[in-house]
Amino acid sequence: LNLVIILQESLGSEFVGSLGGIDLTPVLDGLADEGIWFEQLYATGTRSVRGIEAIISGFPPTNKRSTVKLAETQRDFFTIASLLQKHDYQTSFIYGGSAHFDNMRRFFLNNGFQTVIDQKDYENPDFVATWGVSDEDLFLKAHEYFSSKGDQPFFSLVFTSSNHKPFEIPEGKVPVRTGPDAPREMAVSYADYALGRFLELARTSNYYDNTVFLVVSDHNSRVKGANLIPVERFHIPGVILGKSIEPRRVTGISSQIDLLPTLLSLIGVDSEHPAIGYDLTRPEYLNGANRAQMQFHDVQGWLEPGKIVVLQRSLPMQTYLYEPGGQLRSDPNPDEELKQRALAHALWPTMAIKNKEYRP
Repeated sequence: LNLVIILQESLGSEFVGSLGGIDLTPVLDGLADEGIWFEQLYATGTRSVRGIEAIISGFPPTNKRSTVKLAETQRDFFTIASLLQKHDYQTSFIYGGSAHFDNMRRFFLNNGFQTVIDQKDYENPDFVATWGVSDEDLFLKAHEYFSSKGDQPFFSLVFTSSNHKPFEIPEGKVPVRTGPDAPREMAVSYADYALGRFLELARTSNYYDNTVFLVVSDHNSRVKGANLIPVERFHIPGVILGKSIEPRRVTGISSQIDLLPTLLSLIGVDSEHPAIGYDLTRPEYLNGANRAQMQFHDVQGWLEPGKIVVLQRSLPMQTYLYEPGGQLRSDPNPDEELKQRALAHALWPTMAIKNKEYRP
């Protein structure tokens, strides 16, 4: 099957009604019962390149720069595009702004993406903002490109940008809001509106029946808080859709790094690869991976149900009790095996980069 990943810019769970947020995403909320809906999905970091790294490569976070920008990973670094290219897929990245931003063009073209479409490739877009063309223009271009593929299997990463400061969107598309956060809230609503327009087109297209779609955020919008690591600000929406997808809810903790192996199963690609995420179609992981790893400045977090291990540079590891939405509380009975799992997963990705082991 074809695979389309729609990466939504800065869409935190606080804007998604189905995840307990304010009701700004009726289209996305409406998909909760149509596909595989993640109730406790966590981003690995706080920047777009960190989300790209996790979703496209299945790579855990490090205290280094993201692999999208890291010198050591600009060639022969594993991505889902490099894998699918070996299975005769056409691979592409479609963006409304300049793909040179954050080194995306170089990283993608050197690591399995055959085609990059960005702002210079749009003729007479309806709306152009600071970050590029509108999400509607982006999705129309993507739809036209997918429609041209015929029987050729394809994979594409489509990266939105309308929900990015300074939140410039076309007038008259969504209701006007007031208050100090009105521009952001209207941008979230517009991004959701544009997603809905795309899905309307896709559902009547020649490619819909043969395609699996992932809609997921790159990171939350406001990653700050009083905790050493503000876990609730890593909570993001995610849903997998398609004619072949049986709807269900994944209620337990999962990470962005689990999406890659799960998608490979859902599109029917059998392969060997270095990604360490869990395939959430397997019986033992149907309710989630029960762990998530996240990077917040120089702090690493390893989250498991009810507990989180916090790793800080040059300080002893600390274990805290944690429930969604709550504060970190000191753990009176630290689990040494839990600490060792956290430490191993914090060390391994840096070692994999150094030893050039994360290869296609």
